[in-house]
Amino acid sequence: MFLRGGVTFSTYSGDAATERIFPFDLIPRVVAVAEWRRVQSGLEQRIRALNRFLADVYGEQRILREDVVPRDLIESSEAYCREVRGIEPPGGVYIHIAGVDLIRDQTGEFVVLEDNLRSPSGVSYVLENRDMMKRLFPSVFRDSSVAPVELYPTKLRQAMREVAPGHDGDALRVLLTPGPFNSAYFEHSFLARRIGCELVQGSDLFVDDDRVYAKTTRGPRPVDVIYRRIDDAFLDPECFRSDSLVGVPGLMRAYAAGNVALVNAVGNGIADDKGVYPYVPEMIRFYLGEEAILPQVRTYLCSREDDLAYVLDHLDELVVKAVNEAGGYGMLMGPSASRRERTEFAARIRAHPRNYIAQPRIELSGSPTWVRGGVQPRRVDLRPFVVTGRESWVLPGGLTRVALAKGSYVVNSSQGGGSKDTWVVEASDEAAA
Repeated sequence: MFLRGGVTFSTYSGDAATERIFPFDLIPRVVAVAEWRRVQSGLEQRIRALNRFLADVYGEQRILREDVVPRDLIESSEAYCREVRGIEPPGGVYIHIAGVDLIRDQTGEFVVLEDNLRSPSGVSYVLENRDMMKRLFPSVFRDSSVAPVELYPTKLRQAMREVAPGHDGDALRVLLTPGPFNSAYFEHSFLARRIGCELVQGSDLFVDDDRVYAKTTRGPRPVDVIYRRIDDAFLDPECFRSDSLVGVPGLMRAYAAGNVALVNAVGNGIADDKGVYPYVPEMIRFYLGEEAILPQVRTYLCSREDDLAYVLDHLDELVVKAVNEAGGYGMLMGPSASRRERTEFAARIRAHPRNYIAQPRIELSGSPTWVRGGVQPRRVDLRPFVVTGRESWVLPGGLTRVALAKGSYVVNSSQGGGSKDTWVVEASDEAAA
């Protein structure tokens, strides 16, 4: 059914790409609604603080002046986009779509592992997984009080409408994709259909008098919101990489003039830099005057001298991550790495300490999973999605990713992981279990 529906993604090895059906496990992950309410409140709080942080770090920089977050940590980050200093996005919203990765720790509590605030992917698989389960097991849904996820496209369309500059009732809202050779192209086309917006590539758009227009069979039409699935560096060859063939020349001029909203905003990468992650609880205190509802993983910054020494002495106990990598790349799983791998990685850390953080290996919670040998436990994480326009809305559940290989801790689809449907159910914790 997934094959016929084209529910695929691509993995890369060297110069070769392989298109795969997204692996799917039929046994759902179940979360009681009472527990989910706390997760939801924690996610809304976190995104409010991070949105305030982005407005501040590209504006007054109060949090840097007061040394709550070190200035050199921000200014040395590859993700810090100086080109957008002083530019306020329409509606003041930077994070329209967030994907926050959660794990359960050894106490069973949900803990934030990392934030994804640039172009978080995976929500199409949430919707497809649910559609598949409802087709295969309709009677189970009738009896189980499972919270619906189908509102996501409606909520995203509403958020896009709320942040639109509002020049013209005839203006288009579009999803900008690098094209069909991108690994997430299935998701791009899927979401464009579900949201009800045009799927475009850079060559379909142009800028005139600081306004963005789409080329259509009826002539140019103005565009006021672009849900972009292109990285900052490739968005506008006039402003960023001049060799980009997938961007739109002049787009940043239109953005700076307030004539187009970009979903998500340019420069969001500084807020999900893994080196900035340890400071999020401080941001919540600084901007909101509250304590963080959701805890996060103890993190060592290799840019700090004491932390660096500790990490190098305990590489066999830690998980080390490159701050600008994702998808399980640029990572050392210390406890399972060979001595040679640890030695090579230590040299990389010493050469560029700002580029690495380290965390204790958390024993990810397991979930019953159907494999060749029957039902066996496999490690899982959870990526809920938060949509923000005038207000925030949290998708009930999210993408549960599962490490299909026995003993594996890596759940990323690019590393061979799969997914499950996530059910938030109206039941007590005991009944949900």
